[in-house]
Amino acid sequence: MWFIYLLSWLSLLIQVSFVTLAIAAGLYYLAELIEEYTVATSRIIKYMILFSTGVLAGLYIFEGFPMLMVGVGLFTNLVYFGLLQTFPYILLSSPNFILSCVLVVVNHYMAFQYFAQEYYPFSEVLAYFTICLWVIPFAFFVSLSAGENVLPSTMQQGDDVVSNYFTKGKRGKRSGILLVFSFLKEAVLPSRQKMY
Repeated sequence: MWFIYLLSWLSLLIQVSFVTLAIAAGLYYLAELIEEYTVATSRIIKYMILFSTGVLAGLYIFEGFPMLMVGVGLFTNLVYFGLLQTFPYILLSSPNFILSCVLVVVNHYMAFQYFAQEYYPFSEVLAYFTICLWVIPFAFFVSLSAGENVLPSTMQQGDDVVSNYFTKGKRGKRSGILLVFSFLKEAVLPSRQKMY
């Protein structure tokens, strides 16, 4: 009885580590795509903000969500449009960025308060948090390093985005989220020197 119990904990640890590595690889690849295609990323984030605005209006009209919560959400989307004006160059000390971070916390607080008082199924609460609170800040977070290495064209014929970035010395120093992922890649999967 105790042996299978230990095996279940070991398998859970292995599964969590695989999921963590998969998420890290996906974020790394997303950061690469955002860095390579900043104009398209800006357009996608703009459409995400417009969609979120439409969802917030629909929640107010059809579901009777509180006006204050929807208003703060709409104001947050307006601040996101301000961040989009200088995209991909986002200064962490700019008033727009600081205000957007504060508004994310305020939106979460208001949503937790509302959903603690009103019952909704978990899937509907998760839908609200995902579409109205998480997707746009996540897109800006992943794209923080895009403004640091924007070049007109860095790909050679036959290279894909990830293999182009793994080659050392072609792009100079990296920073931001890509630097963190590169450090984790070297820590988890250290590269070996080839001997010929």
